[in-house]
Amino acid sequence: MTGERPDKTLLVLSQVYVPDPASVGQYLADAAAEMARRGWRVVVLTANRGYDDPSVVYPPREVIDGVEVVRLPLSSFGKKSIPRRIFGGVSFIIQSVLRGVFTRGLSRVLVSTSPPMCPLAALVIAALRRVSVTYWVMDLNPDQMIALGKIGPRSVATKLFNTLNRWVLRRAAGVVTLDTYMADRLIEKAPAVERKLSVIPPWPHQHIEPIEHDQNPFRAQHGLSGKFVIMYSGNMSIASPLNTVLEAALRLTDEPDLLFMFIGGGLGRQRVQEVISRHSPANIVLLPYQPLERIRYSLSAADVHLVAMGNAIVGVCHPSKVYGAMAAARPILLLGPQHCHIADIIDKARLGWRIAHGDTDGAEQTIRRIVHSDPAELVAMGERARQMTADRYSKAALCGAMCDVIESESIEDQAAGASVE
Repeated sequence: MTGERPDKTLLVLSQVYVPDPASVGQYLADAAAEMARRGWRVVVLTANRGYDDPSVVYPPREVIDGVEVVRLPLSSFGKKSIPRRIFGGVSFIIQSVLRGVFTRGLSRVLVSTSPPMCPLAALVIAALRRVSVTYWVMDLNPDQMIALGKIGPRSVATKLFNTLNRWVLRRAAGVVTLDTYMADRLIEKAPAVERKLSVIPPWPHQHIEPIEHDQNPFRAQHGLSGKFVIMYSGNMSIASPLNTVLEAALRLTDEPDLLFMFIGGGLGRQRVQEVISRHSPANIVLLPYQPLERIRYSLSAADVHLVAMGNAIVGVCHPSKVYGAMAAARPILLLGPQHCHIADIIDKARLGWRIAHGDTDGAEQTIRRIVHSDPAELVAMGERARQMTADRYSKAALCGAMCDVIESESIEDQAAGASVE
């Protein structure tokens, strides 16, 4: 579908958006750009400061890939404390409602889960403007806050959040989530959502292709020649702790060619920094998020990608970093439970290994086995991962399916055939 449709405006609400590296904003940007390509006017309301680093300030207005991006002040203060996050989130919601209700030609609202209360703003705008809402559930709250130990399962905050969840899930015209474990949790919260629920996994953020080590400027820049690199790239969440691998890494200093590289941000980054400061291990390196245009180089610099999933967050969060690693044709080392979406992917096509949280001995043994594996078998695992990405997790197919849901005129249209998992 092409051609201008000024009477068809999609409003996107998200506290985070590109060029910020946070994953939620990147997925919303992909969908927004595709909707603009289909001829829609797309307006994004987002925060004017970095999600992980609030010292980064973005332009108040700009057009990115045909999408009008409007950045709101006083709507993000970083993630270092809960009060700051709440204040930024509430400010963002209030400003979004005030601006959203006056958006000309409004036909649809797309909202995700950043900040967690943002769907409330979408429903207020939709009610006042008599338009539909598509709710893209990328993580679940209060489930995530309970897993983080921030609130109790029977607290007032939990009850209020679950009441909001049921309200949003019932009133949204379409609901999209990332895997079947998340879908089961949503149906448990609001059984009626099943008829309008689509399961659409994430996709690699960019066109990522494997780059040979000897041709990779990232490896040259960081002196990785001759190193076997196990890499964690992305948000380091305290809900998916890295302690087991960090403890194993300290035992593996006798493997001279082995290097653990952690790239990204998040509250869990502090734990990696503490290990480095306390033990000064030569085999652990910590780097910040890489610029988006260099992601394909950093991902390809790894020999194996580490993906972590906390036992308590199955069906709550979805580590989308796995798809970039697969697109880069690298095997996966999962630190997480036996029954989760990432374990299902690994087991289905024999793409890697799994180690359990708390099993440092098992982690050490598994990593030693990986380092001394037949290189041809590692290459075969990576090729299977890349082929699986092309077959099942391509951006063209999945982003297209997401936009089909947004464009659908009715609940029945949105639910019919949208699940691709």
